[in-house]
Amino acid sequence: MPFYHKLGQIPSKRHVQFRKPDGSLYAEELVSTEGFSSVYSLVYHCHPPTLVKAIGEPIDVTPKAAISKNLQNRSFQTFKTKPEADYLQSRKILLFNKDLYVCAAAPQNSMTDYFFKNSDADEIIFVHEGTGVLKTVFGSIAFEYGDYLVIPRGTIYQLTFHTTENRLMITESFSPIKPPKRYLNSFGQFLEHSPYCERDLKLPENLETHDEIGEFKVMIKKQDMIYPYTYMNHPFDAIGWDGYQYPYGFSIHNYEPITGRVHMPPPIHQTFEGHNFVVCSFVPRMYDYHPLSIPAPYHHSNVDSDELLYYVDGDFMSRKHVERGMISLHPKGIPHGPHPGTVEKSIGAKETKELAVMIDPFYPLAITAEAISLEDPGYYLSWVQ
Repeated sequence: MPFYHKLGQIPSKRHVQFRKPDGSLYAEELVSTEGFSSVYSLVYHCHPPTLVKAIGEPIDVTPKAAISKNLQNRSFQTFKTKPEADYLQSRKILLFNKDLYVCAAAPQNSMTDYFFKNSDADEIIFVHEGTGVLKTVFGSIAFEYGDYLVIPRGTIYQLTFHTTENRLMITESFSPIKPPKRYLNSFGQFLEHSPYCERDLKLPENLETHDEIGEFKVMIKKQDMIYPYTYMNHPFDAIGWDGYQYPYGFSIHNYEPITGRVHMPPPIHQTFEGHNFVVCSFVPRMYDYHPLSIPAPYHHSNVDSDELLYYVDGDFMSRKHVERGMISLHPKGIPHGPHPGTVEKSIGAKETKELAVMIDPFYPLAITAEAISLEDPGYYLSWVQ
């Protein structure tokens, strides 16, 4: 995160005595990235965050490639993913490589009897359908349709849904998720030309201190195994915290598009970045305004990256037969572009209402059996039909 935030009570200096009303010490915890060399927060717990009562048998959730090498344009209808009551069971990995996993999820119930921590990956949860609250030791963040929830690795969280029909697209990143470097000045502040800024971010609020002893189940993901841990204290027992490392939300509807006289390339829509991949937001915007402009995108070869596009809502001038929740996968090595007839049709159009999330990984994505079960097998023929 690019700026400092704090909630609750904290001592006047780091690493000094901070006592409870009864005279005992609060337990200080450093939450950091990249060892001690990057951003961090200091959390002050009512109880040490190490009070483990039991550890259950781990559950293997390793993604398995049904297709490990792909040179075919494909599409997948993620809204055909069967809803499931449990949040973790609903998460289906569709595409993956060594840098990230892309999942679809349709959970029906809130996480009422357990918590979850991803120890390997930052998560970006894109909320396509549903409303609720993300709860963490840092406070809570209300979410709704169109929100990105960025959750740093090692953050214990619960999702409380206010709805039973929920559709999520989840990206697990094995590197920290950050705003693009070109949007930030040397102090980490968003620059004037950036398409969003600090005011657009949803920060944790309403810190609740759960000073509770009992049995609290935390499902911890590490190296594609989920370990059931039982702690003797509530994970959200912080009296206060401060720092630069915490979850936050950002609505795709607050992304301000950058337009030009002629068609702008996809990097102009970049929203986040990780190691070896970027995330972009395609939002409603005015079309190019050169008198001879062609609003539809030109054909292009993916020389360095696969291209994954998750269709959220609206009309897409370059494609036919687009459905909400559809993922298109265009692998590097072959060109792709607008469907026949859409280029001419786009000329003279003034605006687009499209809404989509794009992920460009620089290493090829493997495809799971879950993805194949959702696939439109004839998609690669759509340019000639």
